[in-house]
Amino acid sequence: MMRRREFLHLTAGGALAAALGACGKKGNWPEGMAEIKWDRDTCVRCNMVISDPRFAAELRGGEKDAVFKFDDIGCLVFWLRDKAALHPWMAAPATRMWVADSTDMRGTTWLDPRAAHYLGGRLSPMGYNFAAVRDAVPQSLTFEAMREQILAKGK
Repeated sequence: MMRRREFLHLTAGGALAAALGACGKKGNWPEGMAEIKWDRDTCVRCNMVISDPRFAAELRGGEKDAVFKFDDIGCLVFWLRDKAALHPWMAAPATRMWVADSTDMRGTTWLDPRAAHYLGGRLSPMGYNFAAVRDAVPQSLTFEAMREQILAKGK
């Protein structure tokens, strides 16, 4: 029969193992993507808390495998334009980018922004008002067409 002390030791050890196991990456993130900590991480461009999983985006690459997180696809678009000279690796094919599939309310489906399609008229965190979807639908835009419209807004 197990003594009380042995039982407490095993229980405490199991709790510690569970807690340490939870320290790693949580969720179902694509290979290479850094976890976005909802309501804690902030957008690198506008400093707003990233809280709406339908509009988040991320950029990763360069020699140091830098990670930049965004609350709105518009912030990513302006970051790519404004930081191109500082981070020339962003134009390299090896640079990885993700944008949330807006049809997934949980923020678990991610798309390559360059291959995604964009629906206008969506209320997004920074007011760029585009949401990414996997497949083309009537009135959806390509990345380049969406990018042009966002840059024309100039904010």
